[in-house]
Amino acid sequence: MLIGTEEMAAGSLAVGGSLMTRPEILVRALLSAGTEEQKRRWLPGIASGELLVAVAVSEPDFGSDVAALQCRATSQPDGSWLVNGAKLWCTFAGRAHLVMLLCRTGGEPGHRGLSVFVAEKPSRLGHDFEHRIDSGGVLRGHAIPTLGYRGLHTFELVFEDYRLPGSALVGEQGRGFYLQMESFATGRLQTAARAVGVMQAALRDTLAYTAQRRVFGRPVAEHELARAMLGRMGVRLHASRQLSFAAARLHDQGGGQVEASLAKLYASRMAEYVTRDAMQLFGGMGYGEETDVSRYFVDARVLAIFEGAEEVLALRVIGRSLEKAGDEMRKR
Repeated sequence: MLIGTEEMAAGSLAVGGSLMTRPEILVRALLSAGTEEQKRRWLPGIASGELLVAVAVSEPDFGSDVAALQCRATSQPDGSWLVNGAKLWCTFAGRAHLVMLLCRTGGEPGHRGLSVFVAEKPSRLGHDFEHRIDSGGVLRGHAIPTLGYRGLHTFELVFEDYRLPGSALVGEQGRGFYLQMESFATGRLQTAARAVGVMQAALRDTLAYTAQRRVFGRPVAEHELARAMLGRMGVRLHASRQLSFAAARLHDQGGGQVEASLAKLYASRMAEYVTRDAMQLFGGMGYGEETDVSRYFVDARVLAIFEGAEEVLALRVIGRSLEKAGDEMRKR
């Protein structure tokens, strides 16, 4: 998965995200808690690419604080659910056929009242869409303009009495937070791979450009400062790749939750540094939109924000884990 993501992200970060990250998050949840009927209904289409996937978690007032989400699904006497509320930063929602939706279903505060649903919808192109269902309710989507990552649209979604069948619930009611968090570990690993892919593209293009672009009578790459920058870019790229591979091995063995967050945090930050150096070595041409390095630079900026903001991962995931490990060591 990481290798495939790297290769696609090196060509387009948007492709690497839309075609692999979101399906992987939903697939993990279905394999972990889905019924046999749900698996047969959705997994083959996801695997073939027939069914495209979006994930709706963040809300206008809640992003990293997943346990505080307010979008609500209310159980009906016939076993269906009525969804009301808004979701933000739902990438690929218009084009997707399936939306993995995290909603509050119980009266308990915090993470215990959240459940995961799969909402089926027609695929739509463009910046706006509206889906009305025969049984009642409407889902509206509006694309949010973004600085970079513009190969696909990121939507604000509004649900108004949007009816989902009882079969849309994945796993037990009230267990959605845990399913989402399990899946996020995979998403964070994949974001690390996306960062590596962007760095790979930036370094590849910069090596080619600096080898043929001449400044003060010789190629840019032959100047000592430029060589130092290229070497630093290579080290950051390969360190990020090896860190993500190590976390992936642990993940395959059933662990690696903290390591996935660490790989994501580190690779995302390194992607910002590497793409900045690439733009600098391109000089004025790096700032022009006619060169790909300008796209790498603005695309890389989003990596430290989505799939767990850098500060949240550092403080609430990695920091807590280190603190816990330190406490255990002191007890010994």
